[in-house]
Amino acid sequence: MNGLTLLLLVIIGWLLWRAGAPGRALQRRAHVARRAEGEAEELLVRAGFTILERQVHATLRMEIDGQLIEVAARADVLVERDGLLLVAEVKSGFFAPDPTLPATRRQLLEYLVAFEVDGVVLVDMQARRVHDVVFPDLWRDETSRLWGV
Repeated sequence: MNGLTLLLLVIIGWLLWRAGAPGRALQRRAHVARRAEGEAEELLVRAGFTILERQVHATLRMEIDGQLIEVAARADVLVERDGLLLVAEVKSGFFAPDPTLPATRRQLLEYLVAFEVDGVVLVDMQARRVHDVVFPDLWRDETSRLWGV
């Protein structure tokens, strides 16, 4: 095997390895997320929440130009506290736990609608803290559920 052939084999091997890198990165992120969700459940229980269900799914109906569309929503944990049904969203990154960030805020708002719950909580795994997140403009009064349901 000459030097050029060896170099080509090394380059091909490197390219194949790089092609698999995004998959490995996704696997690492999924592993970190699963571990964070387990730790988050411990935080939630210590904060007085009861874990009802993990990785809960809901269907959100939308009408676009007169056509009814259904989209899937998935939340990390469904919890209960003080008779209220809540969705808990677990965030383990550096910036994502900020509920004022547009992507996080929109996700929490979507959960309120899609899961028809009494509220949402954000579990900040960076700070090991559970945040109660309330959108007061969406509530009729202090005791009624979202949209008066």
